[in-house]
Amino acid sequence: MPAHEPDRPDAWPSLEQLLGLIAPGMLDVVVAPRGTGVPVTDVVLHDPGEERDDDDAWAAPGAVLLAVGVEVASPDAIDVLRDAERAGAAAVVLRRGGRGPRTALVEAAGRGRTALLTRRPEQRWAEVLGQLRTALVHSAPAMCAGMDGTAGVDSAGTYGAAGTYGLRLGDLSGLANTVADLVGGAITIEDPQSRVLAYSRMDHEPDPMRRLTILGQEVPRWRVVELRESGFFQALWGTDDVVRRPADERSAERLAIAVRHGSEVLGSLWAAADGRPLAEDAVAALRTAARAAVPHLFHHRTWGRAAAGAREEAVHALLKGSVRAAHDVGVAPGRPYAVLVAEAHDSEDSGAAFAAGQRVLDVLALRAAAYRPGCVTARSGRRLYVLVPAGDGEADPARALLATVRSVPRSAVFAGVGPVVADLSGLPASREAAELVVRVLRERAATLPAVEVVSAAAGYAEVGADAALLRLLDGVEPLWESLAGPVHAMVEHDRVHGSQYGDSVAAHLDAFGDTSRAAQRLNVHPNTLRYRLRRARDLFGVDLADPTVRLLADIGLRLARRTG
Repeated sequence: MPAHEPDRPDAWPSLEQLLGLIAPGMLDVVVAPRGTGVPVTDVVLHDPGEERDDDDAWAAPGAVLLAVGVEVASPDAIDVLRDAERAGAAAVVLRRGGRGPRTALVEAAGRGRTALLTRRPEQRWAEVLGQLRTALVHSAPAMCAGMDGTAGVDSAGTYGAAGTYGLRLGDLSGLANTVADLVGGAITIEDPQSRVLAYSRMDHEPDPMRRLTILGQEVPRWRVVELRESGFFQALWGTDDVVRRPADERSAERLAIAVRHGSEVLGSLWAAADGRPLAEDAVAALRTAARAAVPHLFHHRTWGRAAAGAREEAVHALLKGSVRAAHDVGVAPGRPYAVLVAEAHDSEDSGAAFAAGQRVLDVLALRAAAYRPGCVTARSGRRLYVLVPAGDGEADPARALLATVRSVPRSAVFAGVGPVVADLSGLPASREAAELVVRVLRERAATLPAVEVVSAAAGYAEVGADAALLRLLDGVEPLWESLAGPVHAMVEHDRVHGSQYGDSVAAHLDAFGDTSRAAQRLNVHPNTLRYRLRRARDLFGVDLADPTVRLLADIGLRLARRTG
């Protein structure tokens, strides 16, 4: 065996396995002269500017070298590759940059034994180092044995054997489903604060407690207090073994076990009967699952939140027109899509409705994730953005998601869907249209008492006229503010004195001159309305017999209403 090969190749994961365990797209293979099945023994940082003696063993044979500060098109790149060759490195990673590798570098890599990889400019070295090292530590055979005690990582970079086969590092949903199959029940994975990180698929109707936990994405606070005061949490966090909680009127029997990394608690696994008794060996299976869950929860704690944030940023970039972000999001570039925007109502007079609206957004995000392949979400304050793939000729791909918004009582969420666009380049237009729909629904709600504001949802075609008017008013507003005239004077008088001339004129216009209907809307006597209209003409010159004045009054009063 050559000197630069690891002594026991079967004791180490391959480069292919490590690449399969880290975030997709983080590293790209440019040249792999020996293939990607070569064993990897370590992951180290390589600073070409650091002085070393020629005999200084700064990298173990089989290591992956991260050449910090070196771009693949740099003249120094070939020297770094030669350093890696002399050290017997399995691979060297350079920053990709905008120009790509030079031909001389690719040819040199092809003649050697060290694989040449590139890191995308938007990725950070610290993140690459952390993910590779986490994957390496937890992919040795002793660490990643399957839940049945057999072999570990397979050639595709996924955990082998009956236990965790097919799981990418950090795939908590996949882990929950795998454990559910072994235990014979429903699995929930929680962090130490009782927040839901993942849950297994539901083959049967969940019990009330599981339903509340999943929909709220955390164990209800009253249940947390109950578990704490009963001593259950003390027992759970104080042992490495499974803790049993008997069934009660709200939930089936539960088995729970803490997931630990050394002395640190990373979270817990909860198993519940799911329409059938738990397996006889459920306790033993859960013990093994807790050990297998360590690398996944450790990865989630270290990188999961940052990766989720980066993914949301990529979704927002895609919605703003950056088609290059599609790779980071994992969506198909040539497929038709529509954008759904949902917004929680934020009226100070309806705090309960706003809280309910936030819960609806959480439920909507969960359902969107399971709605169809390629459906992705991103939050921004009180808004949720959903990218919905459409089928061929499908005009309303988000119909079921809109129904989710409409079906939840005692909440206030406004949801709009933009038109289907042929490819990703049209997403900004679909997003803007969806945001316009939300504005239409919000402005309609602004005319109602806070207690009457409820969730509303619509597609762009349903409110097209109102949306067009909003765009028109957006364009007219700067010019209107620079002008002066009868309508301006009337609006200013109402603002200063609290009079209702503007409301009276607007009601008259909306009723097409029907004084009785307009007076009923204002809850005043028709004679009172007639008096106000005469005074508006006498005081300000707002003569509704003049069609030009009627048009200006309609525009001006609509603009006044939007500014309060």
